[in-house]
Amino acid sequence: MKNKALYTGSFDPLTCGHFDIITRAARLYDKLIIGIVVNPSKKPMFSLEEREEMIRRVTKDLPNVEVDHFSGLLANYVNSNNFDAVIRGLRATTDFEYEIQMAQMNARLYHEHVETVFLMTNPNYSFISSSMIKEVHSLGGSVEGLIPELILEYMDKKIKV
Repeated sequence: MKNKALYTGSFDPLTCGHFDIITRAARLYDKLIIGIVVNPSKKPMFSLEEREEMIRRVTKDLPNVEVDHFSGLLANYVNSNNFDAVIRGLRATTDFEYEIQMAQMNARLYHEHVETVFLMTNPNYSFISSSMIKEVHSLGGSVEGLIPELILEYMDKKIKV
């Protein structure tokens, strides 16, 4: 493999914006790992196992995509798994301000060859966030077309609609 990239997030749940970044990054790199961040201070809607299963099912047609999880410092996971790049999606200028700070800090912590690569989110999905999806869905609003159909099925089971 000449290039191995990591795309991280909590993916609670995975949105069409996430999936768009995944499919585009999968075209750019020989191997793309979707790294689910485990944050013990957050109470996710879906368990880690559910999120891993959902993402595996949604990405099953992308042969160079794998799913993993980690906790702790991103740079430690990146360095210990020999990634060449870390993919970050950008929706708006506010994302950029936060992401550039994180990228600059991580650049100090990564091995020399690791790059942070920013991909702009498709404008059709630039307003979507996982928290917004959960809120709208829990209140009975339609999130169809904003999350993969399979994810909607999981959400419908989780919150009986």
